[in-house]
Parts: sequence; C-alpha cells; structure tokens
Amino acid sequence: MQNPYQQPEQPGGAGGRRSRRSRRSILIWSCALTALAVVAAATGLALGVRENRARERAVLAASAADPTRPQIAGWKTVINPKHGTAFDVPPQWEVLEPTVFSGHTDRKDRDKVLIGHTAPAFYKSKWCSIDGDGDGQVSDVRLANVGTKGAAGARDAAETAEKEAPTWVYAAYAQPDKSVVKADEPVAYTTRSGVRGSYVRARSTGVPRADHCAGDGQAVVFGFKNARGDLVSWDFYGRTGVPGAVDDALIMRVLSTVRLAGDPKEPAPGP
Repeated sequence: MQNPYQQPEQPGGAGGRRSRRSRRSILIWSCALTALAVVAAATGLALGVRENRARERAVLAASAADPTRPQIAGWKTVINPKHGTAFDVPPQWEVLEPTVFSGHTDRKDRDKVLIGHTAPAFYKSKWCSIDGDGDGQVSDVRLANVGTKGAAGARDAAETAEKEAPTWVYAAYAQPDKSVVKADEPVAYTTRSGVRGSYVRARSTGVPRADHCAGDGQAVVFGFKNARGDLVSWDFYGRTGVPGAVDDALIMRVLSTVRLAGDPKEPAPGP
C-alpha cells in the first residue's frame, strides 16, 4: 500500500537540481584546471625564454671579454688577426688558418685576382669536383665560403658592400657575364656586439650550366670599420638553388656574430 504521506517524484525536482549542480561544479572545476594548466604552461614558456636570454647574454659577455670564444654555444670562432676581426660559424664548417688566402681569378687571365679574402671558413669544401680545363687537375668546389678582407678604395661601409657583393657573385659564379648579376641596396646593420655598418646582398640568375658544378650563387657583404678605423668587410658567398644550400636565416645568424678582435696587425687594404 502506498504511503499517503510519500510525495511522488517530480521531474526536475531536488534530485534533478542536485544532479545539475554536480555537473555544473565538475564543469567549473574542469575549466579552472584547464586555466591553471594554461597559466602554468605560459609561465614555463616565459621562464624558458628568460633563461635562454640570460644564457645568451652570458655567452655574449664572455665573448666580449675574449673574442676568441664563440658567441653562439657550440659554434667555432674564425679570427683574422690581420684585420682584427672575428665571427662564428656552425660546427660543421671547416675553419682554416688566418694566413690562408681564398679567392677567384679571371678565367681569361689566371694571373689576375678578381677578389679574395683571408682567414676563411668553408662549408662542404668538397661539395663538387671538376676538371675545368681538361688538364687532369681536379678542383674541388665549395658549397659556401666566408671570410674577411680589407676594403681598398671605398669611402664608407655602404660603398664597401656595394662594390664587393656583386664582385664575389661574378667572380665565383657568373664569369664572363656580368649582366646576370644583380645587387640590392645597402642595409644599415648592427651586429650582436655592437659593430655598425652596412650589408649588401647580390645574386646571379640564369648562369649557364657549363658543367655539373656550375650554377647560380649569392653573396652577402658587410662593410664596417675595425678598431683602427680602417674599412674592412665580412664576405659570404655560396651556391643557390641546390640541395643543402645555406639559407638566408643562417647567413644572417653568422653575420650577427661579427665583432672586433683586438688591434689589426696590418693596414686594411688587400685581402
């Protein structure tokens, strides 16, 4: 027999309200936990960024005190005592002695040097090999090359870069056709250590594939003054449009490490 005092269950009654309140509480807690997780992740990211920046500042300070130490951890430092300059390259690059000269001659007159620099670093120095004139002497072609040189005859940093960037491209890739070489306008730039100057980017387009090593390339030249006030330049050049070519981001990262490294040993003009 039904208890006359028992109230029939009503849809949406107290039990339903408790159920909805429980679900709402769970939802609120879930949202709160998600918000906390997002805040924690953002805090961790911010701390990581600050730690990375602190490490970079410490490395930069150490490099400023001792220019022979790389500004980028794990990289190699390239020193040119002749011009009192230094910069860093990735660990895979080959750093040669400061006295090593690297450059290009006129293909019609091998005794005429078109452009060159000292204390170079090579990237993939045996990237391609060829017997260019068929005399049995095989030459290795590098994928990229970087070094520093004196800026003879230039009036300022911008003119240094304007003159040298297209010359590197022509000498290394485009001979004998200067018409395929184009250069951008100078861009003012300051390196991580505070060296101020200007850089110019030049490139070739449509170089004939006379052999399996030939093709287009680019150059980035940064003109600046060393500790004696002489105009000098940092010069990068490399092939473009081939697998493994050095990209613009890496070129600029290497450029960012250019710094002064004591008193120059010789006057700036010349490689």
